[in-house]
Amino acid sequence: MRSRTILITGGSGLLAINWACAVRSSGWKVILGTHRRQVALRGAIARPIELDDPEFLRHRLAEIAPDLVVHTVGLTSVDDCEKNPALARRVNAEFARNVAEAAAQENIRLVHISTDHLFAGTRSVCSESDQPEPLNEYARSKLLAEEWVQQAHPEALILRTNFFGWGHAYRHSFSDWILSDLRAGRSTTLFDDVYFTPILADSLAIAAHRLLEKSASGIFNLVGDERISKYQFGILLAKSFGLPAELIRRGRISDLKMLAKRPPDMSLNNSKARRILGEGPGRLETFFSILRRQEMEGRREELLHAVTE
Repeated sequence: MRSRTILITGGSGLLAINWACAVRSSGWKVILGTHRRQVALRGAIARPIELDDPEFLRHRLAEIAPDLVVHTVGLTSVDDCEKNPALARRVNAEFARNVAEAAAQENIRLVHISTDHLFAGTRSVCSESDQPEPLNEYARSKLLAEEWVQQAHPEALILRTNFFGWGHAYRHSFSDWILSDLRAGRSTTLFDDVYFTPILADSLAIAAHRLLEKSASGIFNLVGDERISKYQFGILLAKSFGLPAELIRRGRISDLKMLAKRPPDMSLNNSKARRILGEGPGRLETFFSILRRQEMEGRREELLHAVTE
């Protein structure tokens, strides 16, 4: 049986490199589509790819001939999106449409990574059928991306999620920041009035592939099984790694003035994915245990040096 090829756009991003690590030993030939930065990762090949030229992109996909494209590119800074809506629309929505159109033309399966940021935050554990209420330009651009991807590639799998995992020198995840501060003996303030349903990047990738094996398509909430505040996430992470949780201070997002409005509750309901998978993607205790094991096995050190300018 020939090896399967996966192309991951945004190849120097945190999700892309962790996704590559999650599948590189399971029969996938991994190609990381890069733009500005260089990536050297065991078990993966980096290839430059431009997403703003639809015709070039289609020819590149025909050349690579992947069995699957995972589109992870995104402008994720909420305030940067607010400052430059045109850039947010271009990177988050237009690039996604270009990838979806090219993948559809080449008859390639597509996973598009969306966000949990699409709602106003006045309800908890929103489902896929709930009506989005985007509060800011980031959310509006990501919602537009979902619409365009569905139009261009109706069989695409669109994942609303919020992930964490080991990052690299240019991109740290939420868990990276917390662990870095605590290990340095620095106090850190986390919001106790912001809720989410986080999932480990590897667990996200593995669950996504299981959904693909079940021929799933359309929008899915692929998140962890627990709704938790950012503050409580930090406390549990600290305890799991044997670090001083007392260095974590309570803060409230409602006390801050930010350029862009943010939803105070981004938690999502994963029951649709649960029904197909037969189980939930996992709980934080398990995710943190995997994160610790990854560090002991060298994942953290490998990724720190995987991406260069």
